[in-house]
Amino acid sequence: MKDIIEGWSGRIQPLVWNLIIVAAAVIIGLAVKFTIKAILNYNKKYTDYSLFRSIIMYFSRPMNHFVPLFMLNLMEPLMVLDKRSDLLFSRTAEIALIISFSIVLISAINIFEDYIYHTYDLNKEDNLKERKIRTQMQFVRRLLASIIIFITIAVILLSFDSVRKIGAGLLTGVGVGGIIIGFAAQKSLGNLLAGFQIAFTQPIRIDDVLVVEGEWGRVEDITLTYVVLNIWDQRRLILPINYFIEKPFQNWTRSTSEILGTVFLYLDYNTPIDALRTEFERLLTTTPLWDKRVKVIQVTDTKTTCIEVRVLVSARNSSQAFDLRCYVRENLVKFIKDNHPESLPLNRLKLNNPDTEQPAGTGI
Repeated sequence: MKDIIEGWSGRIQPLVWNLIIVAAAVIIGLAVKFTIKAILNYNKKYTDYSLFRSIIMYFSRPMNHFVPLFMLNLMEPLMVLDKRSDLLFSRTAEIALIISFSIVLISAINIFEDYIYHTYDLNKEDNLKERKIRTQMQFVRRLLASIIIFITIAVILLSFDSVRKIGAGLLTGVGVGGIIIGFAAQKSLGNLLAGFQIAFTQPIRIDDVLVVEGEWGRVEDITLTYVVLNIWDQRRLILPINYFIEKPFQNWTRSTSEILGTVFLYLDYNTPIDALRTEFERLLTTTPLWDKRVKVIQVTDTKTTCIEVRVLVSARNSSQAFDLRCYVRENLVKFIKDNHPESLPLNRLKLNNPDTEQPAGTGI
């Protein structure tokens, strides 16, 4: 077979022969890629699971260049090139294959992440376990992608003899260089270590409800260096990741999404509390926002002109708690206004009859 190929290469011009080799590598590579894709598409029809769909989605583009480059590296010895051109071409094809392979590895990580997201779906009321795993997976995915990119760059650079010699020379000063780099990268290393701590101790997780810097929102994204908080009015608050290690903040979903909500009413002293309590209980039984755990209505303070009535309710999560508080507040105010308007806050003035008699010794 080798003799036949060499015979053909001797009859054809080197440039034409080399182009034939390149075209053959590309055609074979694309044929393999489309064959694999067809098999995956066939299996996708007979399963409800999204693994094949994820493989097609994430591997489709990388395979467009990885398989042809792989075939080109295998067929490169068949090309007719002089020594210098052969070295340049083989080195270029090798570097391109390394870059392409790193992209394939990153795509494989994305497929695994998609599998985790499919298995641990956030669309449920009690999603504490899912949020834990997703937070860790998101950090690990970014860390692995960064390591793959770093190793790829290192392998490419070390493939050059001149760079290897420079690297060997630098190793002699690694002690001083390490100290200098340590000081220069202190902030970056601090963020990376903070990311590790957050990923595995988890003071915050993906989809956690936080109150930070006076803002209420959900954790939308956790990167290696910063955290994105989706504020309730669709703004985004960006905070450095070590903020959540160094400064205090409120996490409303640390161990569970269940939460208590309060409503304060300021009413007159003659308010019929028993009637108000009966209406409050009736309101709760007619709304799905209440999770049937806590329902309390109490007079918690007395002021000069009114009493303070605190309504305490429970809900499955903070969003429903907010809606439930508004629902209870609106309907209790309506009940008081319609049935006991005299119980609304009043300002009382006591007027004495003026003394019509003039003091003795005075006159007009």
